[in-house]
Amino acid sequence: MRLLPFGDRAILVELDDTVERQALTAALAGRLPDGVVEVVPAAVTVLVRTAPRTSLQRVADRLRDLALDQPSLVAPTRRQDVLTIPVSYDGPDLVEVAAQLGIGAHAVVAWHTSQLWRVQFAGFAPGFGYLTGDGDCLDVPRRASPRTRVPAGSVALAGPYSGVYPHPSAGGWQIVGSTALAVWDAERDPPALLDPGRPVRFVEVVR
Repeated sequence: MRLLPFGDRAILVELDDTVERQALTAALAGRLPDGVVEVVPAAVTVLVRTAPRTSLQRVADRLRDLALDQPSLVAPTRRQDVLTIPVSYDGPDLVEVAAQLGIGAHAVVAWHTSQLWRVQFAGFAPGFGYLTGDGDCLDVPRRASPRTRVPAGSVALAGPYSGVYPHPSAGGWQIVGSTALAVWDAERDPPALLDPGRPVRFVEVVR
């Protein structure tokens, strides 16, 4: 674990791999150090943002203690209820993804729906979660040419990740389906359904 100053009110924690990042994120979810106002996980980093006049040294010492405190590494994530996302697997890239992977389109759907996914971190846009599955990992290449507009609700794949576009936006992920579920709603509390740590299951629906 490496701790790097990030301005005068934050610390960037660099971890060796996703497993370490998951462990630290879980530990922080259970007990935030005094003065910490926000924890932002990414693939192998965690940004820890503090309130004004907080001692970064004290926060850094607490982060090191958490890393050494083995029981904290199995602390529960904030939300354990499984979010079910109904998906119509009619995406424009489904057949191409199947061809790239050397399997049939039905096999891609079966793979996507047969495992439990978990939100690892959020980014790119408000409400966009990066999910990894607990089954076999299929490394899906991004599109050679990104789209200028991807509809909200598009269910897509890129690398080891699955995601749902929360808003219409540009994007280079491979679209394999769509959902009517609003994964982001600014009027809802909380607005994001795909918050880090949450387990997700995709379920096929037929229109």
